[in-house]
Amino acid sequence: MGMTMTQKILAAHAGLDSVEAGQLIEADLDLVLGNDITSPVAIKEMEKMNVDGVFHKDKIALVPDHFVPNKDIKSAEHCKCVREFAYRNEITNYFEVGEMGIEHALLPEKGLTVAGDVIIGADSHTCTYGALGAFSTGVGSTDMAAGMATGKAWFKVPSAIKFNLIGKPSKWVSGKDVILHIIGMIGVDGALYKSMEFVGEGIKNLTMDDRFTIANMAIEAGGKNGIFPVDDLAIAYMKEHSKRNFTVYEADEDAVYDEEYTIDLSTLRPTIAFPHLPENTKTIDEIKEEIKIDQVVIGSCTNGRIDDMRIAAEVLKGRHVAKGMRCIIIPATQAIYMQAMEEGLLKIFIEAGAVVSTPTCGPCLGGYMGILAEGERCVSTTNRNFVGRMGHVKSEIYLASPAVAAASAITGMISCPCQLS
Repeated sequence: MGMTMTQKILAAHAGLDSVEAGQLIEADLDLVLGNDITSPVAIKEMEKMNVDGVFHKDKIALVPDHFVPNKDIKSAEHCKCVREFAYRNEITNYFEVGEMGIEHALLPEKGLTVAGDVIIGADSHTCTYGALGAFSTGVGSTDMAAGMATGKAWFKVPSAIKFNLIGKPSKWVSGKDVILHIIGMIGVDGALYKSMEFVGEGIKNLTMDDRFTIANMAIEAGGKNGIFPVDDLAIAYMKEHSKRNFTVYEADEDAVYDEEYTIDLSTLRPTIAFPHLPENTKTIDEIKEEIKIDQVVIGSCTNGRIDDMRIAAEVLKGRHVAKGMRCIIIPATQAIYMQAMEEGLLKIFIEAGAVVSTPTCGPCLGGYMGILAEGERCVSTTNRNFVGRMGHVKSEIYLASPAVAAASAITGMISCPCQLS
């Protein structure tokens, strides 16, 4: 029986010739990730283990990003805990304010994630790195602690769903629309503990930023991971950003998939997830009523990359956000912030009446930098729109692409750039 791309990576890291779905394995880890919320818990668990340091100071990444810069005393204490642990253990990849960024945008940019890796992170959106052909998945803080101590983790080998992407997306349709379409199609538990494996000639029409966005939200369909084949674009990205060697794995022709879907990218339309689940999707054409909004957030580990900044700027240039509208734009890393500044994008944002923040996850999880009051609505390029996710339990979040978010900021209601005069 053939293996999927994910199964081949796991077999190699478990020292096995082959694995099959449902099999329990122990695999070697290439990277263990934690942030300012999850790392303190893992650090305390490590202290209980009485282990002598970490398994490899170069294979751990600690990225304070959720409440950074610190919003209060508690968040400052959490970051202090992580900082002291990093210094004590001489962690190479510790990224403090000034050089930090949102973890899932920062690590590929820093060249820490490459094809063929097995990566765990105490954050559910660790599945982002599948865009580069890695197996990456979110774990709990206890598993993070064990990974930091031993360099190994237990996995149940996932079965897989194949998504065959064909065609070319039209203007204003991006990776965010692709993954929202898929989640709307299969549901938030449609890929529960399965590998979402993306294949097909349509992939060549998706940028790396599109692919990061799609892999990032695999967890919103319940997926264990999302993964893309390693093509010339992915190889070029890794060679630009990383000095590490990488290994390309390809699925066997007789690999077994639980389900297979074909998605024609040329037929997709800008897609919005309505409250309170990512599966509650509608295309812009299906929205017949005016849905007035109070806030727009463009950023996060899902859509804070340079392509996202450029798309938002293209929509906002020469226009102004609606009166009373709060538009918050957050480049995901310092490098993206700098590039956006050099390209003049930040000037466009500010002239349009938006504010630009230093990299942070803040508003995505209702932490700070954009909390919603009762009855308020937000169009956000983040990844979750659960009840109370961005503030009051009676607020509403509409998930969308940067293009739709920017257009909505201009009109004050859910809109697409194609509807702007």
